[in-house]
Amino acid sequence: MNARLNVSDRCDVGSSGSSPEGLRPLTIGNVEIGFPVVQAALSGYSDLPMRVIARRHGASYSVCEVMLDQFLLSLTKRQKTKHFLDIAEEEHPVGGQLMGAEPEQFSLGAMKLVEAGFDVIDVNFGCPVKKVLGRCRGGFHLSQPSVAIDILKRTRDIVPDEIPVTVKMRRGIDDSDEARDQFFEILDGAMDAGLAAATVHGRTVVQRYIGPSRWEFLSEVTRHVEGRGFKILGSGDLFTAEDCLNMIRQTGVDGVTVARGAIGNPWIFQQARRLADGLELSPPPTLREQADVMRTHFDLCEQTYTVERAPLLMRKFCIKYSQNHPRYEEVRLSFSRLKTRADFENAVAEHYSVDGPGRYIPRELHGSQEEG
Repeated sequence: MNARLNVSDRCDVGSSGSSPEGLRPLTIGNVEIGFPVVQAALSGYSDLPMRVIARRHGASYSVCEVMLDQFLLSLTKRQKTKHFLDIAEEEHPVGGQLMGAEPEQFSLGAMKLVEAGFDVIDVNFGCPVKKVLGRCRGGFHLSQPSVAIDILKRTRDIVPDEIPVTVKMRRGIDDSDEARDQFFEILDGAMDAGLAAATVHGRTVVQRYIGPSRWEFLSEVTRHVEGRGFKILGSGDLFTAEDCLNMIRQTGVDGVTVARGAIGNPWIFQQARRLADGLELSPPPTLREQADVMRTHFDLCEQTYTVERAPLLMRKFCIKYSQNHPRYEEVRLSFSRLKTRADFENAVAEHYSVDGPGRYIPRELHGSQEEG
């Protein structure tokens, strides 16, 4: 798989040093990330093709879609499942994210990600999906600090010292005082266990994606860890390049992870780099630029999953890409019927053959894709 992906195709945009915005290059443990706007884990989305496209458009780091510990321990090299652990050479550094219920299984699952070659192991204590919570996984762990800390300790102990371990959290299971105390107990436990960073989403687990993300809570978290050498990445309501830089500037986080705002919009990373370098925001991608990226994404999907499986998997991505088109509703309808590569090419020929300006995605179109 790796041999077919060309490192030279990556867009080399922006700098990884300090900028007029005063951004500091991000490091996680001993892993140098660089530009502190990165791609988050997204269930059902942040697979190898999406991560590579993001990388080529300026994302300095990305995290794979979350995987269950039980799934990892039973994973085989069959064509239908092997892609979960595929990594392209050009996407390093890349994080592998893990979710589960039992501390012992959790740590064994982490080793599967290490063996696959992920540069950072991320523990998911943030997923708010009901079926996940009902099985005592994801965000459920925020309600049981002792188990959560045990998982973090065991994971840190089994993962080689040179590979950083991080944790993804929400600001609590709910907005109660008890939930707040539990959050900080787990955060302190993560630092004591030797973790390198935490990604903190400004919503509660109960809140899911309803209502605004509380960025002021991120400010409180950064003050709490000050002087500990522990990095905080912010998450929540990052849909534009301006949002990304505003969160860093307003909250003091060390970096931000773009989730829903990056689906069908890899240009957000280039745009953030331009703003950080003191340049004007570039125009949205033209129709021809959009078509070129979608076609490359489709090629990567075929290489990763097989020609037969790629069209159905690409349907959801093409629908998201269509949000950049001025005639979104019409284009979306064409992609919603996508079943073959020919269907894709026909839709592109109909809606993208004549070049023209694109648009920035309206904020109201960002739905509720699951963040890992």
